[in-house]
Amino acid sequence: MAAEKLAQAAEALGIEMKVETQGSIGAENVLDDNDVKEADGIIIAADKDVALDRFAGKRVLSVPVADGIHRPEQLIEQVRSAPVHVGGAAAGGGAGSGSGGGGKERSAAYKALMNGVSHMIPFVVVGGLLLAVSIALGGHTTPKGIEFDKDSFWFYVNALGGLGFKLMLPIFSGYIAFALGDRPALVPGMIGGFLAYDGMTIYGADANAGFLGAIATGFLAGYLVVWIRKVKVPKFVQPIMPIIVIPIVSTLALGLFYIYVIGQPISWLFTHLTSWLNGMTGSSAIVLGALIGLMIAFDMGGPVNKTAFLVAVGLIGTNNAVMGMAAAAIPVMPLGQGLATLLRRKLYSDQERETGIAALFMGFFGISEGAIPFAAARPAQVIPANMLGGAVAGAIAGVAGVTDSVPHGGPIVSLFGAVGGAAMFFVAIAAGTAVTALTTNALIDLKGRKAARQGADGLAVAAGSGADAPAAGSLVAEPVLAGVGSGARVDAGSGGSAALSPVAEPSTQPSTPSATQTSTDGVGGADAAGASPEVLSGYLTSQTVKVQLASQDKEAAIREMAEMLASTGNVRDVDELVRVALAREAQGTTGLGEEIAIPHAKTDAVSSPTVGFARSVEGIEWGSLDGTRAKLVFMISVPEAAAGDEHLRILALLSRKLMDPGFRARLMDAPTTGAVLEVLGEIR
Repeated sequence: MAAEKLAQAAEALGIEMKVETQGSIGAENVLDDNDVKEADGIIIAADKDVALDRFAGKRVLSVPVADGIHRPEQLIEQVRSAPVHVGGAAAGGGAGSGSGGGGKERSAAYKALMNGVSHMIPFVVVGGLLLAVSIALGGHTTPKGIEFDKDSFWFYVNALGGLGFKLMLPIFSGYIAFALGDRPALVPGMIGGFLAYDGMTIYGADANAGFLGAIATGFLAGYLVVWIRKVKVPKFVQPIMPIIVIPIVSTLALGLFYIYVIGQPISWLFTHLTSWLNGMTGSSAIVLGALIGLMIAFDMGGPVNKTAFLVAVGLIGTNNAVMGMAAAAIPVMPLGQGLATLLRRKLYSDQERETGIAALFMGFFGISEGAIPFAAARPAQVIPANMLGGAVAGAIAGVAGVTDSVPHGGPIVSLFGAVGGAAMFFVAIAAGTAVTALTTNALIDLKGRKAARQGADGLAVAAGSGADAPAAGSLVAEPVLAGVGSGARVDAGSGGSAALSPVAEPSTQPSTPSATQTSTDGVGGADAAGASPEVLSGYLTSQTVKVQLASQDKEAAIREMAEMLASTGNVRDVDELVRVALAREAQGTTGLGEEIAIPHAKTDAVSSPTVGFARSVEGIEWGSLDGTRAKLVFMISVPEAAAGDEHLRILALLSRKLMDPGFRARLMDAPTTGAVLEVLGEIR
């Protein structure tokens, strides 16, 4: 859509423009060296970083992809006076040369955080599940906790799970840094993450910084490398900068900074928290329980959590009730986050829901790290919810006099017979879990509504791309951003300017058909012999066209269209198709503006690719960026197993054609299903 809008604006202004697009299916219409050399200016409309090296010496304007859609004429004018790019940087996310905005840092930070989360998740899941299985099948309780027979099979399974957890924070921190500073930042980021996980073995502190420390080291390493790369060095030193100089300097700087500036204060905090909490052990059980629960839930392995846990462990044998409070709070975070994904599935991506199932499993075995991916991705929503649930669980356990004789938590310790007052122990866990889940969903929903009103949350949804962009903070394999760099060249006689502009990038998680489906449905008396036009490779037929939607709101419209698609026999489960489509809407509106919406879903509830079209004369509120109500609605559904990029080609064709006001007018005015298909047949 951005490409079409810019091209239309350039044509209207009498300017020649060449547009390079980059997406999941690769780069198209790629600019060659001559294009760049002859261009008078470059427009980059992108929501991810774009390498600018090839544009050195050219005027470069970098803006969000939405600007390419909604104000192309202004961009073409602005690029005439944009600053000249001198090389060595990347643009994206709405800032950069001449953007005049402050959005890039927030966007870059968000993308970096999500990059770390996505790489960390496999280590959390694999490590946590190996630990849980080994505890269930090979562990036995001792005064020191759950232990294993040395050199037994389950001893080694447990060790492998522990190794996964040891790598978790270095990977998390390392890939945050990598997203900011590229490969030179990977080493300092990972070493910083290890310091956050187990720094006390190096500098002798009493506690580690945990996942919050890993976030800090990741960003410090990334931005440190970015800063070092800006330092001017002699030409003969430049080749060794990224492989020797930058990694060594940044690792030394970050490591020593952590040890002297971060590590020692954390140790001081741990010591004083321990003394303060020991002084609280004689206070009211409900107050102490709530306090223990709050601290356990705060940082999941950091100094605050460790303080509460070690105080409770130190009192085993003299006051087992304190360990009972901690044991009830320990599983609340993973159980609560897992339950949250089950209660409000549409708020979460498929990967989040899968991580939620793993978190439930880990929570049962008292592995609180199962909640770390959620807390890392949405700290402002998840950490307060975790703390509230932990406080509830700890307070109930304290009032009920629950005891625990081993230094471990979760339902598993009760099954091992280590818990006194087991019934209230489970009540405390259940109450804390429910509070965490409900609070998490309420806070996420509140943030989502606020972001929808503002039309932004550090992540631009690609209008017209069909991109499966995640909600802010959602867990995805990779952060899926709605735009990439591309270029355009403009010549307008003596006064022309050049523009380089990326269009919206289709999702890196495509919802795609792998093969075409030829319709045999006749339209207006036409038969399968070909009298009727084939629309979108035969995916859209007379059965999947509705001249007027009866629905008045988005959710009802999606259900109405899903039921229409089901009339083809290609939909196995209408409810599941609706759920997936609505989950996609929760991640980011598919309202493209210009009175267009393209909801879509990838699910095994669909047996083969199917596309539907419907109109609404009054329009339906779809959360479009330009504020228009959707009157032309296309719904795309494909099976989960579908492979290939055919759907991306269809989305591109559809988006480009829909940018033609005349086409939209003809589509809106077509009186019958047959007439609608005739208009849609223009899409080539």
